[in-house]
Amino acid sequence: MSKTLVSLVTGAASGLGKATVERLVKDGHKVIMCDLPSSQGQTVSDIIGSSTNFIPTDVRSETDVQNAIDICKKLHGKLDLIVNCAGRSVARKVYNFNKGSPHSLEEFIDVIMVNTVGTFNVIRLGAALIGANETDENGQRGIVINTSGYSAYDGQMGQVALAASKGAISAMTLPLARDMASQGIRHCSIAPGLFDTPLVQHMPDKVRNYFADLTPFPKRLGNPEEFAKLVISIVDNPFLNGEVIRLDGAIRFI
Repeated sequence: MSKTLVSLVTGAASGLGKATVERLVKDGHKVIMCDLPSSQGQTVSDIIGSSTNFIPTDVRSETDVQNAIDICKKLHGKLDLIVNCAGRSVARKVYNFNKGSPHSLEEFIDVIMVNTVGTFNVIRLGAALIGANETDENGQRGIVINTSGYSAYDGQMGQVALAASKGAISAMTLPLARDMASQGIRHCSIAPGLFDTPLVQHMPDKVRNYFADLTPFPKRLGNPEEFAKLVISIVDNPFLNGEVIRLDGAIRFI
């Protein structure tokens, strides 16, 4: 691939996505930042600098995602890397026997739509622009990196929706790699454990410390920068393809 890479990152305004944008820019990438219109995406982009462009995007929307791809093409003429970090979670048992109420179907659908369908939507619409690239010395045209999670393997009580969405992303990884192998587009997924992101920062310190203590080593929550480092490692290693990589300090739930 060419020296200056162009990347598109979803969920780019905070957490894992923001850390990924910062690292990609540090490594010389031009980055299209996608996040909800209600996010702090524009502020984050302004702070990071001119190598980024924030495009308000709901990953569930074909119109929004296609607009982001079109702007990427207009600004840079190509797309080399997609990193899908957009996601949401909900904590609900499938049935609350104390209250006599089932899991909200709307909440379940929303988690699947954002995490799984949104990821697929960005890939299917971004593939054409990546596939138009010239090949590098490995016959590679581009890379897609998705975000699964520990819940794909060790889903906990109240995580039926999250586990279903993240399990689907893990399961998609190999067929995605096979689908686009002929075009030289690699696909990998990262399955992070418990990371110090806005999704957990609202928890009481007691709860955060409990989860940190469950991690064998290092005994702490993951840093978003460590996720970003793995993104770079996947980009730099052309033989990594069709793989889901756990990044979790060896934490396992029973």
